[in-house]
This record gives sequence, structure tokens and C-alpha cells, in this order.
Amino acid sequence: MDVLAEIKGFLGCETPPEWLQLAAKAETMELLLTDHAHCEKKAASTAMTLMFRYVDRSDLLNKMSRLAREELIHFEQVLGIMEARGLKYGHLTPARYAAGLRKDVRTSEPGRLVDVLIIGAFIEARSCERFAALAPDLDDELARFYRSLLKSEGRHYQDYLSLAESYAGGPIDDRVEHFRRLEADLVLAEDNEFRFHSGKPSAALLANGAALSP
Repeated sequence: MDVLAEIKGFLGCETPPEWLQLAAKAETMELLLTDHAHCEKKAASTAMTLMFRYVDRSDLLNKMSRLAREELIHFEQVLGIMEARGLKYGHLTPARYAAGLRKDVRTSEPGRLVDVLIIGAFIEARSCERFAALAPDLDDELARFYRSLLKSEGRHYQDYLSLAESYAGGPIDDRVEHFRRLEADLVLAEDNEFRFHSGKPSAALLANGAALSP
């Protein structure tokens, strides 16, 4: 089974078609790419935070170091695409997606680390699923770029999940299923703002378009 098929089996749902339709619109492109760049930067930051917090775990340090480097390269690539298209990268308010996933993270170790790693796996898996789903509706340059990200993002998902399994000290099926349901709820619920990981666009958002907001 290839990584994309594995990811689709891992996730609790597919991206709503309404999100894909809105994401592919020309007037949404600046917001899509701006938030994509923010997501790459946040992913690098998360990996670095784990490296600083868990300094005694060599396998985590090695995988997160590589992940952080790759995410920053992706960040630079998105900025380059935006600059070439005359699009401006700027500040965006945080989306509800990541915060919604992290609200149920346990406070004691190793539960806290395991939950953060499982969440990382879901974020990377959702990114991969959306890259693949969006590519057919984008221009050739963006389609090639998004398809080029599938291999690394798929590996990031696998790295997060394997680390979670190794540190749990037991099965993680229940925690994975908990976050699978939570993640699917966030993706399928109506959302009044458009972001790379936002939910199903509300009727108002579809009617008014996804204007770039601070």
C-alpha cells in the first residue's frame, strides 16, 4: 500500500469537496499560500520545540531535526512562489484546527509527548491528503509543487506515528482513535474562515469568498 492510500486509511474522513472548490479559486490563492507558508513554519517550530523539551531522546532528536529542516525549505519554496506571482505574505490569525486538536492533550508524561506526536501525525497526514486532492485543480506549477511535497509529508506522518508508538509503553490505538474522531469533526464542521486546515466552508464564506484577513 502506498503512503497516500495509507494516509487516507489513517484519517477519519476526506476533505469536503466544498473546501477543495474554494481552495482552487484564483481569488483564494493568496490566502491559501499564505497559510500554507505559516503551516510550514509552525511545523518546523513544533519540531524544534520537541527537540528542546526532550533532549534525552536521540531518535526523536534525529527525526525532528530532519523534519524541521525540510519544513523550513518548504516554507522558503512557498515564499518564492508567492513572490514570483506578486502575492504578499503576511500575518494571519491562528486557525481553530491545531488548537482544537491540542485541547485534549494529556498533562503528564509520557502521555503528553505521545499525544503531541499523534497530533503531529494527523496534521501531516491531513496536509498530505489535501496536497494530493488539490493538485488536479491547480495550475501546472502549483500542481507539481504540491505533488512534490507528498513524499516528505508522508514520511513526516510516519515519523510522528512511529515515535508515538515507541514512547507509549503500550498500545496507542485508543488515543489514535480519539484524535481521529476529533480531527474528522474539525474537518467536517462548518467553518467561517478559510485556512489550509479549515473545515467545511460555511454558506456565508462560500457566498462572500475567502478574503485575506489579518
